[in-house]
Amino acid sequence: MTTVTVKASQTYDVTIGRGLLDTLGEEAARAFQGRTVCIVSDSNVAPHYLSQATHSLERAGFTVLAFVFPAGEEHKNGHTYLSLLEYLAQEHLTRADGLVALGGGVVGDLTGFAAATYLRGIPFLQLPTTLLAAVDASVGGKTAIDLERGKNLAGAFYQPKAVLCDLDTWATLPADILSDGCAEVIKYGMIGDADLLDTLAKGDFREDPEEVVARCIAHKRDLVEQDEFDTGSRQLLNLGHTIGHAAEKLGNYTDLTHGQAVAIGMVAAMRLSALLGNEDLTAPLIDLLKHIGLP
Repeated sequence: MTTVTVKASQTYDVTIGRGLLDTLGEEAARAFQGRTVCIVSDSNVAPHYLSQATHSLERAGFTVLAFVFPAGEEHKNGHTYLSLLEYLAQEHLTRADGLVALGGGVVGDLTGFAAATYLRGIPFLQLPTTLLAAVDASVGGKTAIDLERGKNLAGAFYQPKAVLCDLDTWATLPADILSDGCAEVIKYGMIGDADLLDTLAKGDFREDPEEVVARCIAHKRDLVEQDEFDTGSRQLLNLGHTIGHAAEKLGNYTDLTHGQAVAIGMVAAMRLSALLGNEDLTAPLIDLLKHIGLP
């Protein structure tokens, strides 16, 4: 088990290991003063892990609610967001109670934004169940929903109380979803960790996922601590995302996954960089993306 501590506007631990879902109740007891927790998940993740998460929280003495919405980026919208807020109000959650984001990046973004805005802010925990969410969306406090005009245009910077990256939840991930998450891992390599690129190129990162995830999170931690609100150095983490988000939007959030779009965006960024006279890294990047199974 590995722990990375993030010291932002709120200090919290990101724990990476196995069997962490069963410790959710203990973590929630440290994070929440109240005794009610609402787990937010989607239709892909809930059938696999909602029951286990619920039992862990109930063993710790919590009353557990669940809000499950249809999976997919196209559902990270104002309708789902408002439905979640109405559900929390209907169930009389207070500021002392909390939310748990159980799922990938879409679930984490939506849950975090709801936590930031319901009753002007209630605590929440991130429990990412995908590689992409583990190394990116669950850490750093960026929360958001999509608008018709584009991705992540409504949101807030709001840090979780803790992040639990349970590698056992990857067991139910299809191979293409794991490849999808590698786009964000490659991003960290491109902005400053050549050894990470070598690890991906030479072998299967699943041989030591804890080390790979911890290294990515440590990179993000360093940039978030320098620039929590994304006005300077943290923008390095946006590599590939400007054009990538446009590609996602043009595909109505269904034609391309986030990782595929970021892969395309990173290649475009390398080409633009070369046009500006910098070293041309396009070819080795394309080779690595093909090796991983990304466009």
